[in-house]
Amino acid sequence: MRKPLICLLAGGSLLTASLALAATTLPPAPVANALARAGVPDAAFGIHVYNLSDDELLLEVAGDTPFNPASVMKLITTFAALDVLSPAYTWKTEALIDGPLFDGRLTGNLYFRGHGDPSLTLERFWLFLRELRNRGVRDISGNVYLDRSAFAIGAHDPAEFDGEPTRPYNVGADALLLNYKTVLLRFVPDEANGRIDILSDPLLPGINIINNLALGKGHCDYWPRTPTQNGNTLAFTGVFPSGCGEKSRYYSLLEPDAYFSAVFRQLWAELGGTLSGSVEAGTVPRDARLIASRESAPLAEVVRETNKFSNNVMARHLFLSLGSEQGYPLTTNKARSILDAWLASRRFDFSGLEVDNGSGLSRSSRLTPRQLGQVLIEAWRSPLMPELVASLPLVAVDGTMKKRLDESPVAGRAHVKTGYLEGVRSIAGYVNNARGQTLSVVFFVNHDRSRYAGPALDALLEWAHGAANEPSTQLRNVGR
Repeated sequence: MRKPLICLLAGGSLLTASLALAATTLPPAPVANALARAGVPDAAFGIHVYNLSDDELLLEVAGDTPFNPASVMKLITTFAALDVLSPAYTWKTEALIDGPLFDGRLTGNLYFRGHGDPSLTLERFWLFLRELRNRGVRDISGNVYLDRSAFAIGAHDPAEFDGEPTRPYNVGADALLLNYKTVLLRFVPDEANGRIDILSDPLLPGINIINNLALGKGHCDYWPRTPTQNGNTLAFTGVFPSGCGEKSRYYSLLEPDAYFSAVFRQLWAELGGTLSGSVEAGTVPRDARLIASRESAPLAEVVRETNKFSNNVMARHLFLSLGSEQGYPLTTNKARSILDAWLASRRFDFSGLEVDNGSGLSRSSRLTPRQLGQVLIEAWRSPLMPELVASLPLVAVDGTMKKRLDESPVAGRAHVKTGYLEGVRSIAGYVNNARGQTLSVVFFVNHDRSRYAGPALDALLEWAHGAANEPSTQLRNVGR
């Protein structure tokens, strides 16, 4: 069945009415067969494939059906952030004091005020504290107060989504987020002594690690990475496969204030500083004066980290920061209003779109394959295309696609964002073929059997890469 060419508006946006004329077709045979083997019914998936070089819609299945997109929702969040805020946008974290500073001693309090920097890692925070030392602060006679008032988003329950509060993907947005509020545990086998050492970075006194691991036989993909949790205690038991080498995993345990306090005290002491008081939540008083300020990594770098590794808390910060032009404090409603206005300015038809927090870690988010396809097409034609495409995982090379399709012809030939939730599998991005063409690809699967749909998603990428080497007239009747 021949599909009409897609018409463009003067501003580069897609004419939705023309898209609606494109006839729905069946998925290619390899995709259909993989879905059948996975037990995924026809009503549980949607596809949109567009040839950007020929301005032609190649394949569409359930294009107007809303699906939960999982983490591919980040494509909308990151493209909007690049466009609304600019790739050079940065966040500031400030240090202020309310008393005299003489001969290294601050007679008063120190305040840290955040504005939503999602990239304040241990290394960057250490440099910030080093700057404070260079500006003469050594001994703090008062308290350290943490001002998070730039975000007005309510309390966050890390266990609410899936009952896994220690998993880093459940960390909530925080105007004074430090090191993603995580601890890296390294599992280091000591075969000479028949044991496993667990090393913590940073080494925080508020976290207790119980190590009951033993060396033994087993596959290196399976090791006891999930501990038993009791408050801030993690207990590891089971057999760690010998010969697998060092493994590592991130965990989140402490509340934001407790985490910041532990890290600050440790780094400040290492830098030769002292603190007489406590570290606690507070707000900066009017008479406090700025002593140092730390600028974040530029937004383009944050977008790369967000998409390559599907960093949820970074995506939450990008989403909230959309509302910065409406002033602080930043709220979810401000972010949604800016996103809606941005979509309207692009003349997208996004009726029915549901955005929760911008990360895709949500059961309520909804998006159609055609809507995300529109965004991919618009992004490809945008001056911001290089920043967005470079942020997506390169198949079989890096990010969340590093271990997929490594022996396939599509390896290294596609930039693809992945999405995964219980009951959801998705991919979206760009595929190159041997004819020098680029295709945008969207594939959503929403079903209890979606965990088995990975081969079907991979098959669509291979089809887009391989079948698109044929003349486009041979692609219009693709079916089972």
